[in-house]
Amino acid sequence: MYNSTISGTNFNYDTIQAVWEKGVIVSGYDKNTYRKDKCGAWMQRDQYGNTNSKYGWELDHIKPKEKGGSDHLSNLQPLQWENNRYKSDNYPSWSCKVTSS
Repeated sequence: MYNSTISGTNFNYDTIQAVWEKGVIVSGYDKNTYRKDKCGAWMQRDQYGNTNSKYGWELDHIKPKEKGGSDHLSNLQPLQWENNRYKSDNYPSWSCKVTSS
């Protein structure tokens, strides 16, 4: 399940916000509204979990749960939803689907 903890529950607001804060701040844009993921894809804070938006984003386990990754903040990153799905369980080598636009 995407956007869920190892136990299958939803992440709490504080964790979602802490992961959002890890997104790349872009000069000239409101950091509370827009950020970029590590691929350079735009994300919009209020589009968390929205796979119908090109600005939708998800919490990604850097080291996937299936490969022993944890829910610790150090193992979580924000990824535009298409990048997260494209990454899947590929670790440590993976590529981006959506880059800067």
